[in-house]
Amino acid sequence: MNDSSWGAPQGAGYGGTPEMRAAPAGPAYDVHDAQHTRPMPIVPDVPDAGRDADDRDDRNGGASGRRGVPPYRDEKPQEPMSTAPTPPQKKRAGRDLRAAIGVGVGLGAVIVASLFIVKAVFIGVIAIAVVVGLWELTSRLQERKGIKAPLVPLAIGGAAMIVAGYVRGAEGAWVAMALTALAVLVWRMTEPPEGYLRDVTAGVFAAFYVPFLATFVAMLLSADDGPQRVLTFLLLTVVSDTGAYAVGWRFGKHKLAPRISPGKTREGLFGAVAFAMVAGALCMQFLIDDGTWWQGLLLGLAVAASATLGDLGESMIKRDLGIKDMGTLLPGHGGIMDRLDSLLPTAPVVWLLLVLFVGSS
Repeated sequence: MNDSSWGAPQGAGYGGTPEMRAAPAGPAYDVHDAQHTRPMPIVPDVPDAGRDADDRDDRNGGASGRRGVPPYRDEKPQEPMSTAPTPPQKKRAGRDLRAAIGVGVGLGAVIVASLFIVKAVFIGVIAIAVVVGLWELTSRLQERKGIKAPLVPLAIGGAAMIVAGYVRGAEGAWVAMALTALAVLVWRMTEPPEGYLRDVTAGVFAAFYVPFLATFVAMLLSADDGPQRVLTFLLLTVVSDTGAYAVGWRFGKHKLAPRISPGKTREGLFGAVAFAMVAGALCMQFLIDDGTWWQGLLLGLAVAASATLGDLGESMIKRDLGIKDMGTLLPGHGGIMDRLDSLLPTAPVVWLLLVLFVGSS
């Protein structure tokens, strides 16, 4: 209900509009036209005898400071505002740390157990992670961009790529990659041609980004001291991420790449480098056959750089897709792809440096 239905418009007063006051008396004045603008009766302000002097004083803007509003019975006087400075709030992590630590410890136990008991079991763990990662990536591409990268040839070719890399080395990995790309091209031909080039391009990208890069982990395992090499690769990547998080959370002030990942800082990068170099020196000295500590320093530096670039690369993908995480499979972590982001580009770097430092067998 608007204001005009209650009486005169604002500024006209209770006596009606000037046109109404000037209207001539007589039959020419139609009462039906005037009934919708009939003025409200003036109600005199009569003091309420049932209220005491304090209430009347409040109604006139007295002790309570509110005109026309009596105080509530349970109303408490306002306390003066404190001038003490507000204590700074503690920084909080963006994820559930308890869930993240629990899931991380569980995954680590499964990986280490499979790594040192039966190598074939660890190859199966890599293949499962690759297939789930491909499913997450292709699902997000279709949901957010309408890109239909064929999952079936990617999953089959990705698992075959891991096995070929373990059995036949780099040559087998490249052959499996080429056959997977060909399978993606042929599989997409069963659907209408609209968007064909877009879909197969995304499929070839997914084949290279997830299973082909993961193949280098299988190639690390194929060496005589394969479990120690894979463990070194995993430890350095995890330590690099941990150092970046710890130092960045405590001392981070200068953004590293604010347009890509606002949470990363230059101080965090320095922490990643320092932690990874120390861990690399220890791993090369005590885990890798014929390794030396100075090689570990170089290895740690390279891992910190590749892990950071890998993390930024997936952040670019997620920003383009408009999502925070690739999935929700791992509580506190997101999806499988959110854990593989720094591992995938680091695997070929570690494989290549170890081949240069101590050989491939």
